[in-house]
Amino acid sequence: MSGIPHDHYEPKTGIEKWLHARLPIVGMAYDTLMIPTPKNLNWMWIWGIILAFCLVLQIATGIVLVMHYTPHVDLAFASVEHIMRDVNGGWLLRYAHANGASLFFVAVYLHLFRGLYYGSYKAPREVTWIIGILIYLAMMATAFMGYVLPWGQMSFWGATVITNLFSALPLVGQPIVEWLWGGFAVDNPTLNRFFSLHYLLPFVIAALVAVHIWAFHHTGNNNPTGVEVRRGSKEEAAKDTVPFWPYYVIKDVFALAVVLLVFSAFLFFMPNYLGHPDNYIEANPLVTPAHIVPEWYFLPFYAILRSITDDVWLIMILPIDGKLGGVLAMFGAIVVMALAPWLDTSRVRSGRYRPQFKWWFWLLVLDFFILMWCGAMPAEEPYATISLIASAYWFGYFLIILPLLGVIEKPLPQPATIEEAFEADMAKKYASSPAE
Repeated sequence: MSGIPHDHYEPKTGIEKWLHARLPIVGMAYDTLMIPTPKNLNWMWIWGIILAFCLVLQIATGIVLVMHYTPHVDLAFASVEHIMRDVNGGWLLRYAHANGASLFFVAVYLHLFRGLYYGSYKAPREVTWIIGILIYLAMMATAFMGYVLPWGQMSFWGATVITNLFSALPLVGQPIVEWLWGGFAVDNPTLNRFFSLHYLLPFVIAALVAVHIWAFHHTGNNNPTGVEVRRGSKEEAAKDTVPFWPYYVIKDVFALAVVLLVFSAFLFFMPNYLGHPDNYIEANPLVTPAHIVPEWYFLPFYAILRSITDDVWLIMILPIDGKLGGVLAMFGAIVVMALAPWLDTSRVRSGRYRPQFKWWFWLLVLDFFILMWCGAMPAEEPYATISLIASAYWFGYFLIILPLLGVIEKPLPQPATIEEAFEADMAKKYASSPAE
């Protein structure tokens, strides 16, 4: 399974040999658990198990919720209230599903920014990175369609605003909108389409996750140093790695327990903290909310969308209006992130050894939070100008700063091997510990 030399599963008993010859599932499980993993992974490598847990949680709770949900505009809102009030444990299932989506996006953003900092997108992991971006896009589509299902005010108007964006596309825009709506307005066919796709896409995500795991098992895990595991022999590889079981399994389970404690605090004490109160009002096409906002995890890209208007000089010199420019900018913000493996020209993988890169990267993280804040604010000054500046930096980081840094930056010396870096970290840790 992995390109790193290591011991593979060898069946011993007659039953094991018989099964292995016909369906090597035990061997696959063994090779997955015992895969050599860099011994220097830090706490930022816990998010994979959190994401796997979130996917299982969302599918499991979603399957039960649809047993009681009715995808009809006259009944959807009431069916959600029925789940909350009448179904045994229904409130817990619904809140676990809604807050589970937020935990899913918290974990995926930390996972993505970790990859950007430590250069996990660089060769030979470009395909792994692209698959990860596809998972993220599928998550966004699934979450958006799920937000529509309760059929509250924000559900209805959010669906109206977001689907209308596609009308900005020349020639194909209006047919796409009418296909999404199933008619000429957001109505019952729209709800049925979104319900069907919301139920289907998590299984597409699960398939992409399987390919994602397969891809990084083949190339091996990246690590904080960015130095590759030695692959000359099993003995050399063993100096840089430890088996995933039991070392990282125990670490990941502990991390999952800690994250679940925080998640439980939200789930039991403030389950509506990240929601919008207008979504507890049944959808009314005749009453427009004062301020239409998406869920928090869409806010940075919503801010980028709104930052491009007809007044922006760049749009004025192009044969497109502000609406189309905003749509292109919103999707372009994800495209430039996907192109990071080719935009980053540095030969050094990890940001740990790139002093100038660190400043620009942490400014990108701050920029992300500024965009999130602007997306939650009304579309007026000063938020419009701040959004435009923050959007410019997002694109500037990927299209200008990353390519230039590879040319002008002088990186720090890198360790020759993971073993060398690990021993240096351990020596520093024990040197700083007080003597007993």
